[in-house]
Amino acid sequence: MHHVVGVRFKKAGKIYYFDPVDLEVSKGEFVIVETARGIEFGKVVIGRKQVGEKDVVLPLKRVLRIANSKDKLTVEENKAAAKKAFETCIEKISEHNLDMKLVDVEYTFDRNKVLFYFTADGRIDFRELVKDLAAIFRTRIELRQIGVRDEAKMLGGIGPCGRVLCCSSFLGDFEPVSIKMAKDQSLSLNPAKISGLCGRLMCCLKYENDSYESAKRELPDIGREIETPHGKGRVVGLNILEQMVQVEVYEQERVLVFSLDELIEYGTVSAQATK
Repeated sequence: MHHVVGVRFKKAGKIYYFDPVDLEVSKGEFVIVETARGIEFGKVVIGRKQVGEKDVVLPLKRVLRIANSKDKLTVEENKAAAKKAFETCIEKISEHNLDMKLVDVEYTFDRNKVLFYFTADGRIDFRELVKDLAAIFRTRIELRQIGVRDEAKMLGGIGPCGRVLCCSSFLGDFEPVSIKMAKDQSLSLNPAKISGLCGRLMCCLKYENDSYESAKRELPDIGREIETPHGKGRVVGLNILEQMVQVEVYEQERVLVFSLDELIEYGTVSAQATK
């Protein structure tokens, strides 16, 4: 078992585990930590706890100290410098006539590196751009191509629901989202209605998917022939949330709606499973 604290470097960024050593680090405090890319400033979002080896990447990096007012001032200065670097990079991209969109610029806490995040449709030869930027900023330069989901996460915005984007407000990681999730939830398959600002399927399709899958397992498949209190028929529709089944009853020559409880009581489907 390892003693760790969880640290975030951005508001809705991924949580990384660090070894607090003998420091009394509490949730909500800002700390200076050692990372693979240098010394960084982050916020403790998970207090000290024990985790197994399978939950951490060894060797664990250390929490160097609790951040002080000088460290917080350095962070603000880095943000101001990043804004200027953003403007400079935009000019250089234009000079080199590169087909790329600059999204964000970030200085590492110790200023040993400047990271430029951009999007592009394909591969970009930015070697000359890197040379120019290195000559201007006189530090290590890293250009990192990101996807449209990451772009939305960095820029933020308001989603179709009228709320701040999930990815920029609380989602630490992107989870796979498929069109099957929209089908299972009986949503419109119109891309405009189930896509987010990034143009990809909305992350929120994942939130209730497990509940829909669980509820759907208790209902008969569409197209299945079943016995009903009004005779034999074929399942033509499902209301998953209300656990209702629409059946085209042959003798009645019309569609009737039955609750799952009615079908279980009649013995049409099992109370445990229908598949």
